Amino acid sequence: MRRFVPAVVLVAAAFAAATSTSPSAATTTDPGVVGVRLVDIPASLADDPRAHHYIVDNLLPGTTIKRRVEVSNSSASKAHVDLYPGAAHIVRGAFVGESGRAKSELTTWTTLDHRSLDVPAHSTARATVTMTVPKDAAPGERYGVVWAQISGGRGGSITLVNRTGIRAYLSVGGKNPPPSDFTADTMTAERDASGRAVVLAQIHNTGGRALDLSGTLRLSKVSGSLSAGPYAVQLGTTLAPRQSEPVKVLVTDQVADGPWKATLELKSGLVEKTYHARITFPHKPGASAPSATWVESASSFPVLLGGLMALLLAAAVPIGVIRHRRRDGKDQEDIQRDPRPDPTTTG
Repeated sequence: MRRFVPAVVLVAAAFAAATSTSPSAATTTDPGVVGVRLVDIPASLADDPRAHHYIVDNLLPGTTIKRRVEVSNSSASKAHVDLYPGAAHIVRGAFVGESGRAKSELTTWTTLDHRSLDVPAHSTARATVTMTVPKDAAPGERYGVVWAQISGGRGGSITLVNRTGIRAYLSVGGKNPPPSDFTADTMTAERDASGRAVVLAQIHNTGGRALDLSGTLRLSKVSGSLSAGPYAVQLGTTLAPRQSEPVKVLVTDQVADGPWKATLELKSGLVEKTYHARITFPHKPGASAPSATWVESASSFPVLLGGLMALLLAAAVPIGVIRHRRRDGKDQEDIQRDPRPDPTTTG
């Protein structure tokens, strides 16, 4: 059994953006009231500075770990705090937590004994985080965040979401096959014998697991605003590791020859990728030359502006999100990040 030692460093206090709604009398949404910290760390990691601030471990498949976290409320009223795991990744030298309750492989391994806590004024409450690595988990490091979140009431057109979190770095060892992965190298525009438009995308299974692919195709005119789709990828394409086969998309509308910008979104399990290509359909039955694909971001979790904006984390960067209701009825998010330096950064 692993021994634990106290972790005494407070991770962060939450930062709230201004809001036009009035806080509930029973539950606070005052700025700067919610903090979260690790209560203990494994004694074997006591000399690792990161383990004092983050959930850090190196595990074999089939292993389970537990970490206690403490949520603090420094306001004069009770705080209702939601607790949940979220997806994260590292891109361009920054640890980035995904917006909302984004899922990942690590989030499916993570549970909390309390989904929410009612923390009295000027008090703390604790919860236990459990991470269970499946027996068939592939080697590699996974990233995530354990979030503590309070939400203001909805008044008119604005809602306040205020959260802070603890990073998780979980490395998996062992001799299991590598994780699932794939590439789409080319797209080919065709017309079948009846003149219907068809797109074939050549897929290579570059990972260590079999793939069962699904997805959609969208078309947008290279010049002009005309667009078409989405069209579903025909199901039934399964690829073993190192195999390569095309996936087929039947364009069910009558479309011009083009040229078109084709956007193909593919998924197998938790792996999702988006590829683009410039294609032109032949005027008669037959196939055009294959077109090379490209991706618009080097990250498999692109940072999106608007409703899916990724949230940059420091050790546990507090985030305030104000949701504005646009005239067309859609929500968009403005992200406000605490400009203060990360209090838990180690040199």
